[in-house]
Amino acid sequence: MSDQATKLILCWDVLPDQSEAFFEFNQRRFVPGLRQLGIEPTEAWFTQYGDYPKFLVAGVTANAEHMFYALESGAWEELLKELLTYVRNFSQRIVPARSGFQM
Repeated sequence: MSDQATKLILCWDVLPDQSEAFFEFNQRRFVPGLRQLGIEPTEAWFTQYGDYPKFLVAGVTANAEHMFYALESGAWEELLKELLTYVRNFSQRIVPARSGFQM
């Protein structure tokens, strides 16, 4: 495995009737859950215009081995399962981390 920092990029749209519940979940469970998995949140983007997912969120680990270990854990499965109750059009990518905006 590479010793290069690795970035997890998540995209989604919040379900219209779930906005309040989503933001509560995000603050209380999702962001702390990522940190507990060793994925450090680095950025969050909101798409104001265009036909793209409304949210893009990214987090990094020191290397790919750590990222794959975190994403294969039961804790990630639980977080993801709960996230998917609040969102649609979910996608996930793992890429070598670079500075600046990545999709």
